[in-house]
Amino acid sequence: MDPILLQYKKLARSISLVENETPGFELILEQLPTTKCPVIGITGAPGAGKSSLVNSLIHTLLQQQKKIGIIAVDPTSPFNYGSLLGDRLRMSDHFTNNQVYIRSVATRGSLGGLCEKIVEISDVMRSSDFDYIVVETVGVGQSEVEIAGLADVTIVVLTPDAGDEIQNMKSGIMEIANILVVNKADKPSAEAYVKNLERIIHEKDAPGWQVPVVKTIAIENKGAAELVTQINLFLHEAYAKDKQLQLLQEKAWRLIQRHRMKSTDRKALNEHLKTAATQPHFNLYTFIKPYI
Repeated sequence: MDPILLQYKKLARSISLVENETPGFELILEQLPTTKCPVIGITGAPGAGKSSLVNSLIHTLLQQQKKIGIIAVDPTSPFNYGSLLGDRLRMSDHFTNNQVYIRSVATRGSLGGLCEKIVEISDVMRSSDFDYIVVETVGVGQSEVEIAGLADVTIVVLTPDAGDEIQNMKSGIMEIANILVVNKADKPSAEAYVKNLERIIHEKDAPGWQVPVVKTIAIENKGAAELVTQINLFLHEAYAKDKQLQLLQEKAWRLIQRHRMKSTDRKALNEHLKTAATQPHFNLYTFIKPYI
């Protein structure tokens, strides 16, 4: 078997063991080497063209002789709780390229546009010899700010017909952007939309990294080269280095929080609450004390 395909087979197995918490998965995580492979998070509302942008980004990075790992977070199937793979069709050009590894994972009910095991999965991916890891979120609106706690650089994808850009700025999702992408930039309203975004960014006048607005037409592979340039510029900025500690802190908090919650049986909690709630003078905060 081709050495790269063998490597991908081992990687796929490791991810499955970790995702499903198969006995021994902790040892895989504890033996992961330290790596500086950057994680690029791509988020935005449904229909913004995230999958098309990822496809265009892959195409550009391959031209630069880069090796890319893709984590595509999909909605969960209501029937088998696996991932719905419709968006992966947009990446079909790269399925047979051994410089690209694509892994689809299901949200399994997790909020924030990601999946519950995304921290571990991304770290397993980073332990391989990729130049970049790209994480594409589901696209669920304002709750997608969760990606900012995972990615070294966060890209928010907008479209000229997305609505009031000032409202977008207030929603929180704009606040996490290291790079803004206006996709479908061939639309007549695109230029005015970009200028308004740039004006809003300028008015914020925040110190450090100035968030760029990159125009793309993803389905025509236009603008991706400029996007790669901006990604690399951000990764080499002092701000990006400061962000590394913040990411470690956020990951540590999430992992500890999740592991502590494992000791709580939700079904048993619900049954206990059903009985307790009928008692006179029931108080929720007193009720939860034994659990925390």
